[in-house]
Formats: sequence, structure tokens, C-alpha cells
Amino acid sequence: TGVHKNGVKGESGASDDELMSDVLSHYSSASESTSVLEEGTGEQVDEQTAQEETEDKLKQCIDNLMDKSAKTRLAGLESLRQAFSSRVLYDFLTERRLTVSDCLERSLKKGSGEEQAAAATVFALLCIQLGGGDEAEEGFKMLRPILTAILIDNSASIVARQSCARALGMCCYVSAAEDGEDLIKSLALLESVFMSSYPNREGTLPTPKPGGPGLHSAALQAWSLLVTLCPASRLTVLHLPKLQACLQSSDVNYRIAVGETIALLVELGRDIEEEFEVEDSETLCQCLKSLATDGNKHRAKNDRRKQRSIFREVLHYIENEDFTEEKIRFGVESVYIDSWMRRRIYDAFKEIMESGVRHHLQFNPLLRDIFGLGPPLILDAAVKANKISRFEKHLFNSAAFKARTKQRNKVRDKRADVM
Repeated sequence: TGVHKNGVKGESGASDDELMSDVLSHYSSASESTSVLEEGTGEQVDEQTAQEETEDKLKQCIDNLMDKSAKTRLAGLESLRQAFSSRVLYDFLTERRLTVSDCLERSLKKGSGEEQAAAATVFALLCIQLGGGDEAEEGFKMLRPILTAILIDNSASIVARQSCARALGMCCYVSAAEDGEDLIKSLALLESVFMSSYPNREGTLPTPKPGGPGLHSAALQAWSLLVTLCPASRLTVLHLPKLQACLQSSDVNYRIAVGETIALLVELGRDIEEEFEVEDSETLCQCLKSLATDGNKHRAKNDRRKQRSIFREVLHYIENEDFTEEKIRFGVESVYIDSWMRRRIYDAFKEIMESGVRHHLQFNPLLRDIFGLGPPLILDAAVKANKISRFEKHLFNSAAFKARTKQRNKVRDKRADVM
């Protein structure tokens, strides 16, 4: 039935690309063709062999993170990024999380900017794989100092700093307990990064440094993700006037990140206080209108289109309190993105996992809990195995996980749709 490739090349001679294409082709065929398991014990043995081969290849990728060659380490990180994004590997990683964390810490401390950026992304994926339980919290405590050091180091590579901002936001989101010190510290740290884009006392925006808007966008989006966890008492909308000034930024992606953050803060303000009013809303709406109809020929056509589309939505929400709902389908289910809060959370996972986010929505209990989807659907008894149930038991018995679930209840929308 061809569940996996039978090529013997792999343990040490194969390149990382070959290793990874084998890993991914096995995983995708194994998860999609579940009927294979129904055809008799021969195939089940086959499936187990395939699983073992895949794990051997993943182990090789982890070994490559300790290689002397920077090229080999980078290839190993890229292979793990692809595997972690596209599959749930909880059992495999629980046993190896300390080894992987040690390797990532070494890459963050000693690697080039490109290696640091890749390691930060893989670490965020590791926290998601570990389900935001105690293990993720332990990993976050271990790597948080180095992620922070890179983020605030003005001499560090911009791509590394951007990646560290995203990783800090995501790792804190999945592992920080309710109203925890970690959450408050991370919010303050990310604020300190994007606030350097704010106008001065005369109202003039600073001249952006090369790569600056990209870094400010990453820090602002990571901050926005964490703001969704803030208890009402700690929520601040004081940033709104300054953010409004940043809508004049010369960078289209930063303008968009700012627009979405403004919409999110207004939504959270309205959730807490029915009478919530946006300060100087007339000026804000005028500014949003001009961005929603921007025909500036100096801007690239795609940039103009993307900007107009997003600012039309932001303007519509500010004026009418109406959000354009989106339905994301995966497997036989769907999740509704029906608020700026849910959009920020979904986009944050999508930025890190790319197309793998749909697989994780289907099978990863952490994402299913965040989006209120309940335990993973078991559509075929033969697929159940022990993996999902062991992961679930671990998560739902974890006190830290319960605290986070309580905190996320306000994010949850009960409409999990099965087609």
C-alpha cells in the first residue's frame, strides 16, 4: 500500500532535504490514508516500521543540530521546522524536549542571525507541540533570557530579533499561567520594542531604520496576541492615540499591523465597557478612509490592494461594530473567525505553522482547546491508537493547563461546525 518510502538511505549518509521529504511523505500518507490500517495486521506492522523509520530520521535531524558545520545545523533546523509544523509529535518530543531545547539554546547563543531566527521559530513550534503544559513552561523559562537578550540587542540581526519577538509572544501565550508575571513581563518587553516607532513630542514619526518596521510589526503582533489574555483590570487602551499616529508609517505592513491592533484594542475596550468611546474617532475614521481608498501609484499594486481590503474592514468595524466573519475548514470541521481577537490568535499560529495550522487544528488538543473545538474527532477506530488519548490525558490533568483553559474561556466560541 506504499505507506512509506523504502529507501534505506537516511541514517547518516542522506542529506537533510532527503531525510525531511521522507519524513513528511510518510507522515502525510500515514495520516491521510487511514484505510491502510483496516487491511490487516501486515499493514499495521508496516505502519509501525514506517513510524520507526520516521523517528530515526527525526533523531538524525536533532543530531544535526549539534554538528560543527553551520550549514548542517541550519538544514537540521529547517527540517525540524517542517516536521513540527505539519505533524503532532507529542510522544516523540516529550522524551527529547531537553535535548532539543539545549540544541536550540546553543544555536541562539552562538549561531549566525539566520540560525538564531530558525532556532527561535523551532522553539515556538516545540512549545506548541508540548501542548502548553508544564514542559512548555519549563522550556520557556529556560530559553526566555536568551530570546529576550537577542530581541533587545540593537546590534543583533533584524531577522533574528523579529523571530525572537514572535517566539516570545507565542511561547508566553501557550505557557504563561493566568495573570502571571511572565505575561506582564513579556507585554512590557514587546512594548519597549514597538514604542520606538511612536511619534516624538512634536508629533513627528521617527525615520525608520533598515528592517525597523519589520521588527516593530513582529513585536506589535506578538504583543497583541498576549493582550488577548489580559484580564480586564490590566487591559490598557492608552496606546490607541500613539498607534493612530503610526497609521502614517511609510511601511505598508507596519500600517496594516497597526490598523489590526487598533481594531483589536477597540473590540476589547467595547467588550469590557459598553459605553467605550474611541478618543477622537472622527480623525481616526478619516485616516482609515484614506487608507481604505489609497490610490498612491508609488505603492506596489498588491500592497495597495491588501491595505485597502484590511482598512475597509477596520473602518467598518469601528463605525458599525460589525466584524466580517471567516470560516476556516479543515478535515470535516470548520472554525469560525468572528472577532479581531480570534483573528489575531489564528494568524499568530498560521504565521508560525504556515499551511500546517490546519493539521494542528484537526489533531493538536492545545489548538482545539484554544478554539473551543473539543477533543480531536476520531473518525476511524483504527486510527485512535494511544497517541491522542495519552496527550489529552496529560493535558487535561495538568493544573497549569486548567488555569490557561479558564483564562481562554473568553476567547472560546462554542460553534465548532461539523459539516
